[in-house]
Amino acid sequence: MKFLDLAKVYIRSGAGGNGCVSFRREKYIEYGGPDGGDGGKGGSVWAEAVDGLNTLIDFRYQQHFFAKNGQSGMGRQRSGKDGDDIILRVPVGTEILDEDEETVLADLTEVGERVLLAKGGNGGFGNLHFKSSTNQAPRRANSGQECVERTIWLRLKLIADAGLLGLPNAGKSTFLSSTSNARPKIADYPFTTLHPNLGVVGIDNTEFVMADIPGLIEGAHEGRGIGDRFLGHVERCAVLLHLVDGTSETVAEDYRTIINELEAYGGELANKPRVTALNKIDALDDEERAAARSALEAEVGAPVRIMSSVSREGLDEVLRAVRAEIDDDRLRIKQAEASEEEDTPWQP
Repeated sequence: MKFLDLAKVYIRSGAGGNGCVSFRREKYIEYGGPDGGDGGKGGSVWAEAVDGLNTLIDFRYQQHFFAKNGQSGMGRQRSGKDGDDIILRVPVGTEILDEDEETVLADLTEVGERVLLAKGGNGGFGNLHFKSSTNQAPRRANSGQECVERTIWLRLKLIADAGLLGLPNAGKSTFLSSTSNARPKIADYPFTTLHPNLGVVGIDNTEFVMADIPGLIEGAHEGRGIGDRFLGHVERCAVLLHLVDGTSETVAEDYRTIINELEAYGGELANKPRVTALNKIDALDDEERAAARSALEAEVGAPVRIMSSVSREGLDEVLRAVRAEIDDDRLRIKQAEASEEEDTPWQP
């Protein structure tokens, strides 16, 4: 349970407290009148993105979050105490879904973002509230509002600038360990990576975050292998780095397998900018490199970079290409924000 990116949570806000019907009855006080207080407000349920979390493991052991009810009003014009709110602290990048797992209620992408999931009920009015010149002894009070109960899903999508894609044993974890301080598990058998890993990659005095997800195989969208459940972690990336094993005899088919899975996954993932690199060239001679590269370029329809995570040959060129795509994406975002500000009419 080192990594958990999906959790089902049951939440309930607090009900409002009832208003009180009460009259002053002190000895020697004539015409005491009503003095029933209002009920307290029920507690609400909030979700907040906080720093320092990168998994939903806390929601593995506690799934029920119930806010306190408001206290009922009392005599002597005393209002009931408000119920305490409950805050679900989640990692940055968490999507909050409705019970159908499709309707997105909120997407918390920045530290400190908060969203109200279930509002607490208002407290009822006591009979003091209804006192008037024509109704000097009201004998009624309102009940507090009922609570809100719902089931939600929390789905974590890691925040990264670039994402690694490829078949199992394409060299993604070795690439991440060679370019960052991340230390993912590396072995000579498929599916050594069972959960996403993040690493901070540096090139030319700049840094960006790269995500490594478990390898995809043909039929992953149907649940084969680990499936495509981790593809959501690269949906937010500006660019995808697609690594192809250069020692494979079917480099073109390996490339097409990943592309088909991206298209079957749907969304904008298949249309994201991609940098394709032929990996493990340290195990190939010049003739084998040329043959594998030409076969892959014919399938991709664009230039393909060659590299080796072990010998670091061509590694910097690949990182510079990834960094250039990230800079282009950030520039597009800034231009879009600037155009929105210009289109917004001025208001005093």
